Amino acid sequence: MKNKETGLSKTRLGSSYLTLVISVSLVLFLLGVLGLILINARELSDYFRESLSFSVMLDDKAKEADIRMLQKDLDAKLYVKSTKYVSKDEAAAKMKVDLGEDFINFLGDNPLPPSIDVYLYAGYTSPDSVVKIEKYVLEYPFVKEVYYQESLLFLINENVKKISLFLLVISSFLFLIALTIINNTIRLSVYSHRFLIRTMQLVGATRAFIRRPFLVQSAFHGLLAALIAMSLLMGLLYLIEKEFFMMFTFESTNLLLLLGASLILIGVLINIISTFFSINRYLSISEDKLYY
Repeated sequence: MKNKETGLSKTRLGSSYLTLVISVSLVLFLLGVLGLILINARELSDYFRESLSFSVMLDDKAKEADIRMLQKDLDAKLYVKSTKYVSKDEAAAKMKVDLGEDFINFLGDNPLPPSIDVYLYAGYTSPDSVVKIEKYVLEYPFVKEVYYQESLLFLINENVKKISLFLLVISSFLFLIALTIINNTIRLSVYSHRFLIRTMQLVGATRAFIRRPFLVQSAFHGLLAALIAMSLLMGLLYLIEKEFFMMFTFESTNLLLLLGASLILIGVLINIISTFFSINRYLSISEDKLYY
């Protein structure tokens, strides 16, 4: 009968530990997903900003050598990601596709000038930066005009700022919620050991001696929960890359490694700190309050 009760007690204890690890791992997984969003929010905003280009409209009489010189000059600039020369014929072919009809037959001539499409790095796509680049390009005598969608550029930059602020606020709230959930889960786990803690006190065990095995076990549970959360994140990354490969590639290996290390650190530290304060509570509580 005694062995049966002992076995039942161990089963309940194992179930309690399993529940604790699963609960913490799910919370860490949510934090990891949030971390992925924060990491890739910047990359996604850069992707959209760098997909915009401005067109340098050239004079029809511009020499091929001058055009190539301008293109090489732009390619050498730190703020230029890439350039693409568009000839009159290429511009006409593109316009024909966009309009769905051959406008050259109607006009009798190709009015479109040759141009160079310039793609900037995300850090230089603000309206102020583009204006400075425009002034520089217009210094070339064979450049007629610099065309870009100013309103769209301004709208994208403004929305990126708003989204970044929104993600920062949401991140703070979710992190506080995660702290609360993990802390409450650990307090419930420690609560189930309150009589064991009292028994150890009665036989003369010091506070540090009583805390030590709980803290070690808590650190192990935090590490295990973090590893489970990281495994779930890896599975999520695989699915996202498989379904949305062109938009999400997750090439920032260093940031992903930092995220994994952060999850381990958060899982271990929060578990240890919550366990420490929960144990201290039952080390100082009076015996009559153990039953409440």
